[in-house]
Amino acid sequence: MTDQPLDGPRPDDAPTAPIAPPPAETGPSSYSPAPDAPTEWQRQNWPAPERPTPETWFEPSVPPAPPAAKLARSRATVGIGTLLAVSVLTAGLASGGTYLAIRASGSADRTVATIAPAGQPTGAANPVTIDESSAIVNVAQKVSPAVVQIVTGSAPSQTDPLAQQGVGSGVIFDRNGWILTNRHVVTGATRLTVQLKDGREFDGTVYGIDTLTDLAIVKIEATDLPTATIGDSSELKVGQLAIAIGSPLGTYSNSVTSGIVSAMGRSIQVDGGPINNLIQTDTAINPGNSGGPLLDALGNVIGINTAIAKNAEGIGFAIPINIARPIMQQAVAGQQLARPWIGVRYVAIDLQLQKQKNLPVSAGALIGPGVDANGQATVGIVAGSPAAKAGLKDGDIITAVEGQAIDGDHPLDAVLSQFAPGRTVTLGILRDGQKLELQLLLGTRPTNL
Repeated sequence: MTDQPLDGPRPDDAPTAPIAPPPAETGPSSYSPAPDAPTEWQRQNWPAPERPTPETWFEPSVPPAPPAAKLARSRATVGIGTLLAVSVLTAGLASGGTYLAIRASGSADRTVATIAPAGQPTGAANPVTIDESSAIVNVAQKVSPAVVQIVTGSAPSQTDPLAQQGVGSGVIFDRNGWILTNRHVVTGATRLTVQLKDGREFDGTVYGIDTLTDLAIVKIEATDLPTATIGDSSELKVGQLAIAIGSPLGTYSNSVTSGIVSAMGRSIQVDGGPINNLIQTDTAINPGNSGGPLLDALGNVIGINTAIAKNAEGIGFAIPINIARPIMQQAVAGQQLARPWIGVRYVAIDLQLQKQKNLPVSAGALIGPGVDANGQATVGIVAGSPAAKAGLKDGDIITAVEGQAIDGDHPLDAVLSQFAPGRTVTLGILRDGQKLELQLLLGTRPTNL
């Protein structure tokens, strides 16, 4: 048996059957004036209201000439409705390089407290106050050059004379042509074209696919490219400003939207399996935003947009950037993308489980046998696994990894994902009421998990 998926449900939770999504539709795009009479500066600097787009995009079953679009769907349920992987499928693309900066209506006087920049210890920097509308403008100017549009597809053939193309987004994280995007954006593609905001186009190759979550690395042959600053998602706070940049509908490249971090640690079910420990945001993301960055008020990348709830408004999901960081480092170092594995089955401890099993702690990872989604019995520790070699036993509670406490905000797999295979880590263990420390050499996560 294998590790429980990142921040996933307990083994005894019943699996949720995926539900096919209805035909795609997008909401209106609108402009709301400030609540007070505009000043002279506002009249000069705020754009005139644009006419709203239709409530629904009606799309024929067979795409005509560009720019009609057909949404690429992923079936998923999360208890709130159908989820949609936010990439776009179209027979022809008209990417006009449109730049859309969306200002939160009536938010010019609101402020937002930001977190310490990545790399600084928790609490190292005092919160700073930033005017929200100014922050969005600054972030758009700073980061948009590093956000790319990724067009995928295959050459027409006798069996497929109208070869379709997919559209997603990506973010350049290294000046030598390294791009982070979603796995579902590039999966199955035989051809990649990467389009920069300045109009340049490059052929792209898929360097590697993540074995843990919906991430991939794309490489283009270019140097001295604009890059985005990689932030730190470990200290995100619910309610803080979140900004998305991408190519919604595959047409409106470098569009900017803003909202807040709505929740942390969300889990969703998609065709490829569960994706866990996600950031939930009400920032408007749409098909075509897949792989684009979610940013904080300073323009640091805090997540990669990956899915939306189709039958709801303002419910989107992004993969925290700290989960992506290890594979980004591996790619730049020329290494194969790999994830750590210890070979245990566990249950995340909460107050309810503590009471039910009379456990001595209210947080941690309880190792033990269980039943998988197919009703098959599973062992707590895989024979010959890193956990077995380190001396872990059924009934052990993992309380910490390298000093990081395991709890609801820091589930075991989320913490382990930030280390590379081959590294030795120290585990804090509670066994029969006694505290222990064990050294464990991280293995490589099998590709079939």
